[in-house]
Amino acid sequence: MDRNAPTVLLVDDDKDLLQLISIRLGAAGYTVRLAESAEAALASLAVERPQLVITDLRMRGMDGLALFDAIRREAPALPVVILTAHGTIPEAVAATRRGVFGFLTKPFDSKLLLGTVADALRLSGVPEGGGEDWHKGIITRAPAMETLLAQARRVAGSDANVCIFGASGTGKELLARAIHRASRRSSAPFVAVNCGAIPEGLLESELFGHRKGAFTGATQDRRGLFQAAEGGTLLLDEIGDMPLALQVKLLRALEDRVIRQVGSTETTPVDARILSATHRKLEERIAAGEFREDLFYRLNVVKLVIPSLAERREDIPLLAAHFLARLGERYGRPEIALSPEALEVLVAAPWPGNVRQLLNVIEQSVALAPSEVIPASLVRQALDSGAPSLTPLDEARRAFERDYLVRILKITRGNVTQAARLAGRNRTEFYRLLERHALEPAMFKLSPNGDSESPEPSSASRART
Repeated sequence: MDRNAPTVLLVDDDKDLLQLISIRLGAAGYTVRLAESAEAALASLAVERPQLVITDLRMRGMDGLALFDAIRREAPALPVVILTAHGTIPEAVAATRRGVFGFLTKPFDSKLLLGTVADALRLSGVPEGGGEDWHKGIITRAPAMETLLAQARRVAGSDANVCIFGASGTGKELLARAIHRASRRSSAPFVAVNCGAIPEGLLESELFGHRKGAFTGATQDRRGLFQAAEGGTLLLDEIGDMPLALQVKLLRALEDRVIRQVGSTETTPVDARILSATHRKLEERIAAGEFREDLFYRLNVVKLVIPSLAERREDIPLLAAHFLARLGERYGRPEIALSPEALEVLVAAPWPGNVRQLLNVIEQSVALAPSEVIPASLVRQALDSGAPSLTPLDEARRAFERDYLVRILKITRGNVTQAARLAGRNRTEFYRLLERHALEPAMFKLSPNGDSESPEPSSASRART
Protein backbone atom coordinates (compact mmCIF):
# COMPACT_ATOMS: atom_id res chain seq x y z
CA MET A 1 0.00 0.00 0.00
CA ASP A 2 1.26 3.46 -0.92
CA ARG A 3 1.82 5.39 2.31
CA ASN A 4 1.38 8.65 0.41
CA ALA A 5 -1.92 7.71 -1.23
CA PRO A 6 -4.81 10.04 -0.26
CA THR A 7 -7.01 8.54 2.45
CA VAL A 8 -10.79 8.35 1.99
CA LEU A 9 -13.11 7.62 4.92
CA LEU A 10 -16.26 5.74 3.86
CA VAL A 11 -19.30 5.90 6.14
CA ASP A 12 -22.34 3.69 5.54
CA ASP A 13 -24.44 1.29 7.61
CA ASP A 14 -24.80 -0.98 4.55
CA LYS A 15 -21.80 -3.32 4.89
CA ASP A 16 -22.09 -4.72 1.37
CA LEU A 17 -22.12 -1.29 -0.24
CA LEU A 18 -19.30 -0.21 2.02
CA GLN A 19 -17.13 -3.07 0.79
CA LEU A 20 -18.08 -2.48 -2.86
CA ILE A 21 -17.10 1.21 -2.81
CA SER A 22 -13.97 0.34 -0.85
CA ILE A 23 -12.88 -2.12 -3.56
CA ARG A 24 -13.47 0.46 -6.31
CA LEU A 25 -11.52 3.19 -4.52
CA GLY A 26 -8.75 0.81 -3.49
CA ALA A 27 -8.33 -0.31 -7.10
CA ALA A 28 -8.01 3.38 -8.07
CA GLY A 29 -5.05 3.77 -5.71
CA TYR A 30 -6.70 5.35 -2.68
CA THR A 31 -6.24 4.30 0.94
CA VAL A 32 -9.69 3.52 2.33
CA ARG A 33 -10.92 3.46 5.94
CA LEU A 34 -14.39 2.21 6.82
CA ALA A 35 -16.97 3.28 9.41
CA GLU A 36 -20.42 1.73 9.81
CA SER A 37 -21.97 4.74 11.56
CA ALA A 38 -21.51 8.48 11.84
CA GLU A 39 -20.49 8.04 15.46
CA ALA A 40 -17.74 5.59 14.45
CA ALA A 41 -16.63 8.02 11.75
CA LEU A 42 -16.19 10.84 14.28
CA ALA A 43 -14.11 8.53 16.48
CA SER A 44 -11.98 7.61 13.46
CA LEU A 45 -11.50 11.29 12.61
CA ALA A 46 -10.20 11.94 16.12
CA VAL A 47 -7.50 9.30 15.61
CA GLU A 48 -6.37 10.19 12.08
CA ARG A 49 -7.57 12.80 9.61
CA PRO A 50 -8.41 11.56 6.05
CA GLN A 51 -8.30 13.76 2.96
CA LEU A 52 -11.95 13.08 2.03
CA VAL A 53 -15.13 11.73 3.64
CA ILE A 54 -17.84 9.92 1.66
CA THR A 55 -20.94 9.30 3.75
CA ASP A 56 -24.41 7.88 3.27
CA LEU A 57 -27.23 10.37 3.92
CA ARG A 58 -29.71 8.11 5.71
CA MET A 59 -28.19 6.06 8.55
CA ARG A 60 -29.29 4.81 11.93
CA GLY A 61 -28.51 7.36 14.61
CA MET A 62 -26.73 10.44 13.29
CA ASP A 63 -27.42 11.01 9.58
CA GLY A 64 -25.01 12.17 6.90
CA LEU A 65 -25.84 15.87 7.12
CA ALA A 66 -25.44 15.85 10.90
CA LEU A 67 -22.07 14.15 10.41
CA PHE A 68 -21.15 16.84 7.88
CA ASP A 69 -22.04 19.57 10.39
CA ALA A 70 -19.85 17.90 13.05
CA ILE A 71 -16.95 17.58 10.58
CA ARG A 72 -17.31 21.20 9.53
CA ARG A 73 -16.96 22.33 13.16
CA GLU A 74 -13.82 20.24 13.71
CA ALA A 75 -12.20 20.36 10.26
CA PRO A 76 -13.64 23.10 8.02
CA ALA A 77 -11.28 22.31 5.14
CA LEU A 78 -12.12 18.60 4.93
CA PRO A 79 -14.30 17.89 1.84
CA VAL A 80 -17.41 15.71 2.27
CA VAL A 81 -19.33 13.84 -0.45
CA ILE A 82 -22.80 12.53 0.38
CA LEU A 83 -24.03 9.32 -1.26
CA THR A 84 -27.66 8.23 -0.96
CA ALA A 85 -30.40 6.21 -2.58
CA HIS A 86 -32.90 8.81 -1.38
CA GLY A 87 -31.40 11.81 -3.13
CA THR A 88 -33.70 14.53 -4.33
CA ILE A 89 -32.98 17.83 -6.00
CA PRO A 90 -34.00 19.87 -2.90
CA GLU A 91 -31.75 17.75 -0.68
CA ALA A 92 -28.85 18.14 -3.10
CA VAL A 93 -29.31 21.92 -3.29
CA ALA A 94 -29.58 22.23 0.49
CA ALA A 95 -26.51 20.07 1.02
CA THR A 96 -24.32 21.95 -1.45
CA ARG A 97 -25.41 25.29 -0.05
CA ARG A 98 -24.21 24.13 3.37
CA GLY A 99 -20.80 23.34 1.90
CA VAL A 100 -21.04 19.66 1.00
CA PHE A 101 -18.66 19.11 -1.91
CA GLY A 102 -20.74 16.60 -3.84
CA PHE A 103 -24.05 14.74 -3.73
CA LEU A 104 -24.27 11.38 -5.57
CA THR A 105 -27.16 8.94 -5.80
CA LYS A 106 -27.18 5.14 -5.47
CA PRO A 107 -26.75 2.92 -7.35
CA PHE A 108 -23.58 4.84 -8.04
CA ASP A 109 -21.74 5.16 -11.32
CA SER A 110 -18.10 4.17 -10.77
CA LYS A 111 -16.71 6.68 -13.26
CA LEU A 112 -18.74 9.53 -11.77
CA LEU A 113 -17.75 8.51 -8.23
CA LEU A 114 -14.03 8.39 -9.05
CA GLY A 115 -14.29 11.69 -10.92
CA THR A 116 -15.97 13.35 -7.95
CA VAL A 117 -13.33 11.98 -5.57
CA ALA A 118 -10.50 13.22 -7.80
CA ASP A 119 -12.09 16.68 -8.09
CA ALA A 120 -12.64 16.93 -4.33
CA LEU A 121 -9.04 16.00 -3.56
CA ARG A 122 -7.65 18.33 -6.23
CA LEU A 123 -9.68 21.33 -5.11
CA SER A 124 -8.91 20.67 -1.44
CA GLY A 125 -5.19 20.83 -2.20
CA VAL A 126 -4.24 17.13 -2.22
CA PRO A 127 -1.81 16.57 -5.11
CA GLU A 128 -2.50 13.81 -7.60
CA GLY A 129 -0.90 10.57 -6.48
CA GLY A 130 -0.67 11.82 -2.89
CA GLY A 131 2.81 12.80 -1.75
CA GLU A 132 3.93 14.36 1.51
CA ASP A 133 7.31 15.75 0.42
CA TRP A 134 5.88 19.25 0.43
CA HIS A 135 5.60 19.23 4.23
CA LYS A 136 8.68 17.14 5.01
CA GLY A 137 10.03 17.93 8.44
CA ILE A 138 6.57 18.55 9.91
CA ILE A 139 5.98 15.42 12.00
CA THR A 140 2.41 15.04 13.24
CA ARG A 141 -0.60 12.85 13.74
CA ALA A 142 -2.58 15.43 15.70
CA PRO A 143 -5.94 16.29 14.08
CA ALA A 144 -5.39 20.02 14.69
CA MET A 145 -2.10 19.92 12.78
CA GLU A 146 -3.56 17.79 10.00
CA THR A 147 -6.33 20.37 9.56
CA LEU A 148 -3.70 23.13 9.48
CA LEU A 149 -1.69 21.28 6.83
CA ALA A 150 -4.81 20.81 4.71
CA GLN A 151 -5.46 24.56 4.89
CA ALA A 152 -1.83 25.32 4.07
CA ARG A 153 -1.87 22.96 1.08
CA ARG A 154 -5.01 24.60 -0.23
CA VAL A 155 -3.73 28.17 0.09
CA ALA A 156 -0.38 27.20 -1.43
CA GLY A 157 -2.04 27.01 -4.83
CA SER A 158 -2.82 30.73 -4.77
CA ASP A 159 -0.67 33.85 -4.43
CA ALA A 160 -2.63 35.12 -1.43
CA ASN A 161 -0.54 36.63 1.36
CA VAL A 162 -0.48 34.37 4.41
CA CYS A 163 0.23 35.32 8.02
CA ILE A 164 1.34 32.44 10.25
CA PHE A 165 0.70 32.87 13.96
CA GLY A 166 2.25 30.70 16.65
CA ALA A 167 4.39 30.77 19.78
CA SER A 168 8.17 30.67 19.46
CA GLY A 169 9.43 27.22 18.59
CA THR A 170 6.22 25.90 17.00
CA GLY A 171 7.71 25.76 13.49
CA LYS A 172 6.41 28.85 11.69
CA GLU A 173 9.29 28.96 9.21
CA LEU A 174 8.92 25.21 8.63
CA LEU A 175 5.28 25.72 7.64
CA ALA A 176 6.21 28.68 5.42
CA ARG A 177 8.76 26.52 3.59
CA ALA A 178 6.11 23.82 3.16
CA ILE A 179 3.71 26.33 1.58
CA HIS A 180 6.49 27.43 -0.78
CA ARG A 181 7.27 23.82 -1.79
CA ALA A 182 3.59 23.15 -2.51
CA SER A 183 3.20 26.29 -4.63
CA ARG A 184 3.88 26.87 -8.30
CA ARG A 185 6.80 29.05 -7.17
CA SER A 186 8.64 26.07 -5.67
CA SER A 187 11.42 26.12 -8.29
CA ALA A 188 12.23 29.77 -7.44
CA PRO A 189 14.03 30.98 -4.27
CA PHE A 190 12.62 30.89 -0.75
CA VAL A 191 14.08 33.77 1.27
CA ALA A 192 13.49 34.38 4.99
CA VAL A 193 14.33 37.45 7.06
CA ASN A 194 13.81 37.97 10.79
CA CYS A 195 12.45 41.49 11.10
CA GLY A 196 13.22 41.63 14.81
CA ALA A 197 16.86 40.54 14.55
CA ILE A 198 18.12 43.28 12.21
CA PRO A 199 18.69 46.87 13.46
CA GLU A 200 16.15 49.35 12.14
CA GLY A 201 18.79 51.28 10.23
CA LEU A 202 19.81 48.19 8.25
CA LEU A 203 16.47 46.48 7.76
CA GLU A 204 15.32 48.79 4.96
CA SER A 205 18.53 48.12 3.04
CA GLU A 206 18.16 44.37 3.65
CA LEU A 207 14.63 44.33 2.26
CA PHE A 208 14.87 46.80 -0.61
CA GLY A 209 18.59 47.00 -1.35
CA HIS A 210 20.69 50.15 -1.75
CA ARG A 211 22.70 52.13 -4.25
CA LYS A 212 26.40 52.80 -3.99
CA GLY A 213 27.04 55.83 -1.76
CA ALA A 214 23.55 55.77 -0.20
CA PHE A 215 25.14 55.75 3.27
CA THR A 216 28.50 55.26 4.92
CA GLY A 217 29.78 51.81 4.02
CA ALA A 218 27.64 51.43 0.89
CA THR A 219 30.60 50.89 -1.42
CA GLN A 220 28.60 49.20 -4.17
CA ASP A 221 25.04 48.59 -5.36
CA ARG A 222 23.29 45.79 -3.47
CA ARG A 223 20.09 43.90 -4.24
CA GLY A 224 17.57 43.54 -1.44
CA LEU A 225 15.70 40.43 -0.32
CA PHE A 226 12.60 41.35 -2.34
CA GLN A 227 14.73 41.05 -5.47
CA ALA A 228 16.53 37.96 -4.18
CA ALA A 229 13.14 36.24 -3.85
CA GLU A 230 12.06 37.22 -7.39
CA GLY A 231 9.56 34.68 -8.69
CA GLY A 232 9.60 32.87 -5.37
CA THR A 233 8.57 33.44 -1.76
CA LEU A 234 9.70 35.99 0.83
CA LEU A 235 9.04 35.19 4.50
CA LEU A 236 8.91 38.19 6.82
CA ASP A 237 9.46 36.45 10.14
CA GLU A 238 8.52 38.23 13.39
CA ILE A 239 6.68 40.87 11.36
CA GLY A 240 5.20 42.23 14.61
CA ASP A 241 8.63 43.65 15.50
CA MET A 242 9.02 45.69 12.30
CA PRO A 243 9.54 49.44 13.00
CA LEU A 244 6.58 51.67 12.16
CA ALA A 245 8.54 53.82 9.71
CA LEU A 246 9.42 50.77 7.63
CA GLN A 247 5.86 49.44 7.76
CA VAL A 248 4.77 52.32 5.50
CA LYS A 249 7.35 51.37 2.85
CA LEU A 250 6.46 47.69 3.10
CA LEU A 251 2.78 48.52 2.59
CA ARG A 252 3.61 50.40 -0.60
CA ALA A 253 5.70 47.49 -1.87
CA LEU A 254 2.80 45.11 -1.28
CA GLU A 255 0.18 47.35 -2.87
CA ASP A 256 2.14 48.56 -5.89
CA ARG A 257 4.44 45.55 -6.35
CA VAL A 258 7.39 47.92 -6.68
CA ILE A 259 10.30 48.83 -4.40
CA ARG A 260 12.68 51.77 -4.19
CA GLN A 261 16.24 51.04 -3.16
CA VAL A 262 17.85 53.18 -0.47
CA GLY A 263 19.55 56.08 -2.22
CA SER A 264 17.59 55.69 -5.46
CA THR A 265 14.85 57.78 -7.02
CA GLU A 266 13.67 54.99 -9.31
CA THR A 267 11.25 52.17 -8.58
CA THR A 268 11.81 48.53 -9.47
CA PRO A 269 8.97 46.05 -10.06
CA VAL A 270 9.09 42.89 -7.94
CA ASP A 271 7.29 39.56 -8.08
CA ALA A 272 7.55 37.69 -4.79
CA ARG A 273 4.84 35.92 -2.83
CA ILE A 274 4.77 37.34 0.71
CA LEU A 275 4.40 35.14 3.78
CA SER A 276 4.68 36.62 7.26
CA ALA A 277 4.96 35.09 10.71
CA THR A 278 4.75 36.31 14.27
CA HIS A 279 4.41 35.12 17.85
CA ARG A 280 2.72 38.39 18.80
CA LYS A 281 -0.97 39.28 18.85
CA LEU A 282 -1.00 41.90 16.12
CA GLU A 283 -4.43 43.19 17.13
CA GLU A 284 -2.91 44.27 20.46
CA ARG A 285 0.02 45.92 18.64
CA ILE A 286 -2.49 47.80 16.46
CA ALA A 287 -4.42 48.99 19.54
CA ALA A 288 -1.14 50.22 21.07
CA GLY A 289 -0.29 52.15 17.91
CA GLU A 290 2.73 49.94 17.17
CA PHE A 291 1.45 48.23 14.03
CA ARG A 292 -0.43 49.65 11.06
CA GLU A 293 -3.95 48.32 10.63
CA ASP A 294 -3.83 48.68 6.84
CA LEU A 295 -0.63 46.62 6.70
CA PHE A 296 -2.21 44.00 8.95
CA TYR A 297 -5.10 43.46 6.53
CA ARG A 298 -2.73 43.40 3.56
CA LEU A 299 -0.56 40.68 5.17
CA ASN A 300 -3.33 38.74 6.88
CA VAL A 301 -5.34 37.73 3.81
CA VAL A 302 -5.15 34.13 5.06
CA LYS A 303 -4.50 33.42 8.73
CA LEU A 304 -2.90 30.14 9.81
CA VAL A 305 -2.43 29.40 13.51
CA ILE A 306 0.04 26.71 14.61
CA PRO A 307 -1.02 24.98 17.85
CA SER A 308 1.51 24.82 20.67
CA LEU A 309 3.17 21.50 21.51
CA ALA A 310 1.12 21.35 24.72
CA GLU A 311 -2.02 21.41 22.53
CA ARG A 312 -0.80 18.46 20.46
CA ARG A 313 0.71 16.15 23.07
CA GLU A 314 -0.07 13.09 20.95
CA ASP A 315 2.77 14.29 18.69
CA ILE A 316 5.39 14.22 21.47
CA PRO A 317 6.25 10.46 21.21
CA LEU A 318 6.35 10.76 17.41
CA LEU A 319 8.61 13.82 17.47
CA ALA A 320 10.81 12.31 20.19
CA ALA A 321 11.35 9.15 18.12
CA HIS A 322 12.15 11.26 15.03
CA PHE A 323 14.69 13.38 16.92
CA LEU A 324 16.22 10.33 18.60
CA ALA A 325 16.79 8.63 15.25
CA ARG A 326 18.38 11.76 13.80
CA LEU A 327 20.56 12.53 16.82
CA GLY A 328 21.48 8.89 17.40
CA GLU A 329 22.98 8.83 13.92
CA ARG A 330 24.83 12.10 14.51
CA TYR A 331 26.27 10.96 17.85
CA GLY A 332 27.05 7.44 16.64
CA ARG A 333 24.46 5.87 18.96
CA PRO A 334 21.83 4.36 16.65
CA GLU A 335 20.36 2.12 19.37
CA ILE A 336 19.65 4.86 21.91
CA ALA A 337 16.06 5.03 23.19
CA LEU A 338 13.91 6.62 25.88
CA SER A 339 12.79 4.63 28.90
CA PRO A 340 8.99 4.45 29.36
CA GLU A 341 9.31 6.69 32.43
CA ALA A 342 11.32 9.24 30.44
CA LEU A 343 8.63 9.33 27.76
CA GLU A 344 6.00 9.93 30.46
CA VAL A 345 8.03 12.91 31.69
CA LEU A 346 8.17 14.32 28.15
CA VAL A 347 4.44 13.95 27.60
CA ALA A 348 3.65 15.62 30.95
CA ALA A 349 6.03 18.59 30.59
CA PRO A 350 4.60 22.11 29.90
CA TRP A 351 6.83 22.86 26.83
CA PRO A 352 6.93 26.67 26.84
CA GLY A 353 9.61 26.43 24.13
CA ASN A 354 7.50 24.05 22.02
CA VAL A 355 9.11 21.76 19.41
CA ARG A 356 12.42 23.64 19.53
CA GLN A 357 12.65 22.97 23.26
CA LEU A 358 11.78 19.30 22.76
CA LEU A 359 14.64 18.95 20.28
CA ASN A 360 16.99 20.63 22.77
CA VAL A 361 15.92 18.29 25.59
CA ILE A 362 16.34 15.19 23.41
CA GLU A 363 19.77 16.30 22.19
CA GLN A 364 20.99 17.07 25.71
CA SER A 365 19.70 13.70 26.92
CA VAL A 366 21.41 11.82 24.07
CA ALA A 367 24.70 13.64 24.68
CA LEU A 368 24.70 12.89 28.44
CA ALA A 369 23.08 9.43 28.55
CA PRO A 370 25.46 6.91 30.21
CA SER A 371 23.72 3.96 28.52
CA GLU A 372 21.57 3.29 25.48
CA VAL A 373 18.39 3.79 27.51
CA ILE A 374 17.75 7.41 28.55
CA PRO A 375 16.39 7.52 32.13
CA ALA A 376 13.65 9.85 33.35
CA SER A 377 16.09 11.63 35.68
CA LEU A 378 18.19 12.78 32.74
CA VAL A 379 15.14 14.12 30.92
CA ARG A 380 14.06 16.01 34.07
CA GLN A 381 17.54 17.49 34.30
CA ALA A 382 17.35 18.62 30.67
CA LEU A 383 13.97 20.20 31.40
CA ASP A 384 15.55 22.13 34.30
CA SER A 385 12.94 20.67 36.60
CA GLY A 386 13.16 18.19 39.45
CA ALA A 387 9.86 16.60 38.52
CA PRO A 388 7.32 16.60 35.72
CA SER A 389 5.08 19.65 35.58
CA LEU A 390 2.00 17.51 36.26
CA THR A 391 3.06 16.46 39.77
CA PRO A 392 0.58 14.21 41.59
CA LEU A 393 -1.43 16.14 44.20
CA ASP A 394 -0.21 14.12 47.22
CA GLU A 395 3.40 14.55 46.14
CA ALA A 396 2.96 18.29 45.60
CA ARG A 397 1.24 18.70 48.99
CA ARG A 398 4.01 16.78 50.80
CA ALA A 399 6.75 18.81 49.09
CA PHE A 400 5.04 22.08 50.02
CA GLU A 401 4.57 20.96 53.64
CA ARG A 402 8.23 20.00 54.01
CA ASP A 403 9.45 23.28 52.45
CA TYR A 404 7.11 25.21 54.75
CA LEU A 405 8.43 23.45 57.86
CA VAL A 406 12.05 24.02 56.84
CA ARG A 407 11.39 27.71 56.21
CA ILE A 408 9.62 28.25 59.53
CA LEU A 409 12.32 26.39 61.50
CA LYS A 410 14.97 28.54 59.88
CA ILE A 411 13.05 31.66 60.89
CA THR A 412 12.75 30.52 64.53
CA ARG A 413 16.27 28.95 64.62
CA GLY A 414 14.77 25.62 65.60
CA ASN A 415 12.59 26.93 68.45
CA VAL A 416 9.65 24.53 68.28
CA THR A 417 7.41 26.63 70.55
CA GLN A 418 7.74 29.68 68.29
CA ALA A 419 7.50 27.63 65.12
CA ALA A 420 4.32 25.86 66.28
CA ARG A 421 2.80 29.22 67.19
CA LEU A 422 3.62 30.69 63.75
CA ALA A 423 2.19 27.60 62.06
CA GLY A 424 -1.01 27.79 64.10
CA ARG A 425 -0.48 24.29 65.57
CA ASN A 426 0.09 23.03 69.09
CA ARG A 427 3.48 21.50 69.96
CA THR A 428 2.23 17.91 69.77
CA GLU A 429 0.80 18.38 66.26
CA PHE A 430 3.92 20.22 65.18
CA TYR A 431 6.20 17.41 66.37
CA ARG A 432 4.10 14.92 64.41
CA LEU A 433 4.64 17.02 61.28
CA LEU A 434 8.39 17.08 61.94
CA GLU A 435 8.48 13.30 62.40
CA ARG A 436 6.58 12.81 59.12
CA HIS A 437 9.34 14.64 57.25
CA ALA A 438 12.28 13.38 59.40
CA LEU A 439 13.13 16.93 60.49
CA GLU A 440 15.00 17.54 63.77
CA PRO A 441 14.81 21.01 65.38
CA ALA A 442 18.48 20.66 66.39
CA MET A 443 19.41 20.89 62.72
CA PHE A 444 18.36 24.56 62.81
CA LYS A 445 19.78 25.56 66.23
CA LEU A 446 22.90 27.63 65.62
CA SER A 447 24.24 30.45 67.74
CA PRO A 448 24.94 33.79 66.05
CA ASN A 449 28.58 32.64 65.76
CA GLY A 450 27.55 29.46 64.02
CA ASP A 451 28.13 27.23 67.10
CA SER A 452 25.56 24.66 68.09
CA GLU A 453 23.45 25.54 71.07
CA SER A 454 21.97 23.05 73.47
CA PRO A 455 19.23 21.46 71.44
CA GLU A 456 15.73 20.84 72.58
CA PRO A 457 14.92 17.19 72.99
CA SER A 458 14.41 15.43 69.67
CA SER A 459 10.93 14.67 68.53
CA ALA A 460 11.45 11.02 69.45
CA SER A 461 12.64 11.79 72.98
CA ARG A 462 9.94 14.43 73.38
CA ALA A 463 7.40 11.76 72.56
CA ARG A 464 8.91 9.48 75.22
CA THR A 465 8.70 12.19 77.86
